[in-house]
Amino acid sequence: MSLTGGNRNDVTQLLPLLDKIPAIAGRVGRPRRRPVALLADRGYDHDKYRRLLWQRGIRPVIAKRGEPHGTGLGIFRYVVERTIAWLHGFRRLRIRWERRDDIHEAFLGLAVCLITHRHVQRLC
Repeated sequence: MSLTGGNRNDVTQLLPLLDKIPAIAGRVGRPRRRPVALLADRGYDHDKYRRLLWQRGIRPVIAKRGEPHGTGLGIFRYVVERTIAWLHGFRRLRIRWERRDDIHEAFLGLAVCLITHRHVQRLC
């Protein structure tokens, strides 16, 4: 994962993010290096990125701009939005105050550990 400024467009980090996906364990044989499909919102709706995803063997499932809501992608996006809301529950992560990205990533990792611990406690 790479950290960028808050004023950068998300779509500029799409391909570097896909390149950093680790091998996906599962079936016997060579593990997958990329997902089967990519779910995205209207901000990623551009022919260039759709074409680049198809070239990598990834099926783009991207909401079209100008069409009414109701594509069904919101069901899957809710998981991501909820997780970001949990991370924003930690005051230090709402606004990035650290200048060094390694410190910020360490706080992100610590927050994820605390969130996971809370959820495991509820199960026990």
